[in-house]
Amino acid sequence: MRPAPPSFRCLITAGPTREHLDPVRFLSNGSSGKMGYALARAAADRGWQVDLVSGPVALAAPAGVDVHPVISADDMLAACEPRFARCDLFIAVAAVADYRPQTFHAEKQKRPKDALTLELVPTVDILKTLAARKAPRQLVVGFAAETHDVEAYARRKLAEKHLDWIVANDVSGTETGMNADANTVLLLGANGARQEFGPAPKLQVADFILRNVVP
Repeated sequence: MRPAPPSFRCLITAGPTREHLDPVRFLSNGSSGKMGYALARAAADRGWQVDLVSGPVALAAPAGVDVHPVISADDMLAACEPRFARCDLFIAVAAVADYRPQTFHAEKQKRPKDALTLELVPTVDILKTLAARKAPRQLVVGFAAETHDVEAYARRKLAEKHLDWIVANDVSGTETGMNADANTVLLLGANGARQEFGPAPKLQVADFILRNVVP
């Protein structure tokens, strides 16, 4: 296949989301955003038009990339929706919080004397929502960060969310995965493809992913 032209549009999500209990407390996770930012940089290096929808991270914007900062899962979906409709490739790298507090308190809540019980409700499934709208010309790539049965869970997600590709990685250790500078991934395609790569710096992993999903 021919390489994607410079007018190729790529939409990427990165980092965590924060689901606030009150103005200062929130539910989140340990995603650093490094993998998503590496993919954005690698895509921009190919001359593509890149939109990066990013949760709160401590990373500089890659050169040539339009960064759209967001906080919550709802914010992330709202930023992605209009851009998804015109993208050629969507890569959902962000570690979106699975739950949010049912009630948001406008003022900081005081520490209770006894145990605190929180009622949580699911956040929007951004990847599933957007993949359901995929046009025939579009490619959708998901990520599956797991601590066990990595390939089995990734294959289930690939099928259930009707993705073209999924990138699976084991985040149970500290040398690769979340917050690390390196990653080891398993790339699975809806076409039956299966390739492993790493451990390697995340920019090299990003290049591996892009050259396989958009040959």
